[in-house]
Amino acid sequence: MPTIIGRLLDSKGFALLARIILTFPFWASGLAKSIDFEGGVAEMAHFGLHPPTAYNIATIICQLGGSLLVILNRYTWLGAGALAAFTALTIPIAHAFWTVTGEQAQTELFFVVEHIGLIGGLMLVSILSRQTLRGGA
Repeated sequence: MPTIIGRLLDSKGFALLARIILTFPFWASGLAKSIDFEGGVAEMAHFGLHPPTAYNIATIICQLGGSLLVILNRYTWLGAGALAAFTALTIPIAHAFWTVTGEQAQTELFFVVEHIGLIGGLMLVSILSRQTLRGGA
């Protein structure tokens, strides 16, 4: 491995950037649902979640709180676990590709595949956090 790449991968700043980028879909969504609270409530109602206000609040707390824990590398397992569970739950609620046909089914399946990859990334950040805190693997 080139030395410059090794230095980059060993950099605490690069690790922080990676955690910020990994959690971007969550904290961006949590901020959007906070800023446009009524829009977030409408989204929850659209997906049949009742009471929608409570679901919007819970979603904001999960997305922002989980992201913060991962970004700060504190209780990373808890933040990543909450975000992974949230992501897994969105599959049958918002991306049920098996209930639609044609292009819509294909689009929803693509979202599911991306969600599964994101869950894998959250698993990895938890593993790496544990190894870092233990002094290496």
